[in-house]
Amino acid sequence: MEKTITVYCKNTHTYHEVPRGISLIQLKDLIGFQMKYPVIAAHVNYKVENLDFLLYKPKDVEFLDASSPSGMRVYVRTLSMVLCAAVNELYPEMDLRVEHSISKGYYCTLQWHHDKAESPEEEKEPPVLTREMVKAIKERMLQIIAEDRPIIEEEKQTKEVIKMFAERYNNESSIFEALGNPYCRYFRMGEYIDYYTNVLLPSSGYINVFDIQPFQDGLLVRIPNRNNPTQLEDVVAQDKMYSIFQEYNRWNKLLHIQNVSDFNIACQQNKSFGLIKLAEALHEKKIAQIADAITEKRPKIVFISGASSSGKTTFSKRLQIQLLVNGIRPEVLSMDDYFVNRVDTPKDENGQYDFEDVNAVDLPFFREQMRDLLEGKEVNLPTYDFNKGERVFRGNKLKLQKDSVLVIEGLHALNPCILPDVPKDLTYKIYVSALTTINIDNHNWIPTTDIRLLRRIVRDYKYRGYSARETIARCPSVVRGENKWVYPFQEEADVMFNSALIFEFAVLKRHAEPILSEVPKFCEEYTEAHRLLKFLQYFIPIPEKEIPPTSFLREFVGGSSFRY
Repeated sequence: MEKTITVYCKNTHTYHEVPRGISLIQLKDLIGFQMKYPVIAAHVNYKVENLDFLLYKPKDVEFLDASSPSGMRVYVRTLSMVLCAAVNELYPEMDLRVEHSISKGYYCTLQWHHDKAESPEEEKEPPVLTREMVKAIKERMLQIIAEDRPIIEEEKQTKEVIKMFAERYNNESSIFEALGNPYCRYFRMGEYIDYYTNVLLPSSGYINVFDIQPFQDGLLVRIPNRNNPTQLEDVVAQDKMYSIFQEYNRWNKLLHIQNVSDFNIACQQNKSFGLIKLAEALHEKKIAQIADAITEKRPKIVFISGASSSGKTTFSKRLQIQLLVNGIRPEVLSMDDYFVNRVDTPKDENGQYDFEDVNAVDLPFFREQMRDLLEGKEVNLPTYDFNKGERVFRGNKLKLQKDSVLVIEGLHALNPCILPDVPKDLTYKIYVSALTTINIDNHNWIPTTDIRLLRRIVRDYKYRGYSARETIARCPSVVRGENKWVYPFQEEADVMFNSALIFEFAVLKRHAEPILSEVPKFCEEYTEAHRLLKFLQYFIPIPEKEIPPTSFLREFVGGSSFRY
């Protein structure tokens, strides 16, 4: 057997003959190069591996720091384990629940161990997280970090792991069962054990940039800035976003679903059809309430905005129906029809067309037509031909009637610059997003971007002829555009609507897995495809025959009764 192997380091673009069985951290020291920020993990043949990972065969290796998406995920997961361990040591009768990302951090609450009541009336009130408790938790975290406790990855038979976690957590067994593996991996730090969906740092001492602070009725975990991991992200006020998350928590209580394990158990008990009906009914009720608010205010223009794949188009069509019920005639326009011709589209720093830039819209022409409509004039509406990349006119004319309201849907609809001269009291603004409605378990949250990414992968493959590789490759540009042009204006909305459905991962799974499996293993996009495939393993697939044709999910998987 050979005693050395050949490793290619993508950071230095060099080949190295190294001892067989060398760890990644040893390899980095052997190569002797420095990154701008501390090394967190590595891509080994495009899969994320921890720094203790041993190399036995020739590999391509790319070291990662926290400025990369994969590196930041490893850092935040490790920070979460340190936080959960601190809570366990101080308050062993309680468990920390990482709810969701908000205000550029992660919102967490406390709950009692083994508090699994048969009905909501029997549940105990959740523990109150005081400022003194938050201070004590932070001090214990700093102590754990100073001790540089090793984080050991262990693996045992699944039945043994289920038994271990059943003694500590509630209903975790179906998570391990859903994976369908004879052995399961978990992590140990001293006497504390926990489960995470992917790799962690080798020890607690790697955590050097973080903070926790009281937030609402819980705490906010502050994480490093993605562009400069030596500094913390600024806390951004997102009161309306917090409210919409709380609304979904209330809805989940109605559904008796808190984590993926609860959802999988419900599906195994043939309750998925009931969940679909109730979740869809809650959506419809919310849309009707928004229509009622518009009817009461009687604005001239309703703006609908949201990030890519949020379901803005389906929302506008369903809102249109509810407004008609209320005696209002909605005239729906898409800002996409006001794109400049493709050759005139702004370009990004890489010389690629930047379709997310607000200047990709012909703002002078858009403003002129909106002004004419509000003055009662008839206008000749444009249609954008995406195949030709040109704006065309097909004889579609519009003149607003006395009972009309203009509904404008688009990525930039909440940006004040699009119609700066329209008084605020004549407008009603709606932000549509797809915010995660469920977590894998108390310590493994689902990023809010994942649901939209999976929607986009399925839709682009089905309707636009794009492979998963092409859609994933486009993601960084889409995210940059959303960070610049969408998210800064979301709190301007009069109301927010969450288009996500608690059952949709279990439906998207059937569509997305074969598409993601086509991504070659030798490309950069495989890292994300592999991560998403691993994530989808946690869900039991369910049939979609009970999903109504007006559902938001139909926009992406097909079968909608709306025309897009």
